[in-house]
Amino acid sequence: MTYTLPPLNALRAFEVAARHLSFKLAAHELHVTPAAVGQQVKALEARLGVQLFERLHKQLVLTAAGQAYLPEISEGFRRIADATSQLKPAGAVLLQLGVHGSFDLRRLELAEFRGAHADIGLRVLQPAGLHELIEGKVDLLIARGLGHHPGYRCERINEGSGLGDWLIAPEGTADCPEIVSFRNWLRALPAENQLANHRRPRLVGSRG
Repeated sequence: MTYTLPPLNALRAFEVAARHLSFKLAAHELHVTPAAVGQQVKALEARLGVQLFERLHKQLVLTAAGQAYLPEISEGFRRIADATSQLKPAGAVLLQLGVHGSFDLRRLELAEFRGAHADIGLRVLQPAGLHELIEGKVDLLIARGLGHHPGYRCERINEGSGLGDWLIAPEGTADCPEIVSFRNWLRALPAENQLANHRRPRLVGSRG
């Protein structure tokens, strides 16, 4: 069966903006700018040939068409989320970690992390950068030289000068249990690896 669908990013922008009745709050949830949300919604309205919002002074109001459309779209995203959750390892919460291309994954001792946290289904995407984090393709990012970005919690890995590696998570999800578990794992790793001639990562500071 072939489905006739508008772009999913536009549908997502509409659904979040409609829940909040605010492009600004939707932008915060989606980690984009309010202008980007507005453009996605405008493109969706043009595609559908229907106005979904009344844009009043300092207020966003759903039209009758928008009110009818919202519950159906929300239910569609809920079904997608439910179906996706069925793919996770049994009993596990999925944590998607992005890592920049030159980072040596052996430093993280991920097999040991998985063994110690059977309740977390860890998946790794490498290479990955801020784009993948903003797009929601990863939940957590190890990036090179990105020590500050508005809306994200940035924590330095290891001491030293220079660009360095940073652990980055959106402020809104930085304290989720699975992200806290991974952060604590990094903090607990010894600074020196006795089995290999490289330094283990260790969190030493943060910036908002």
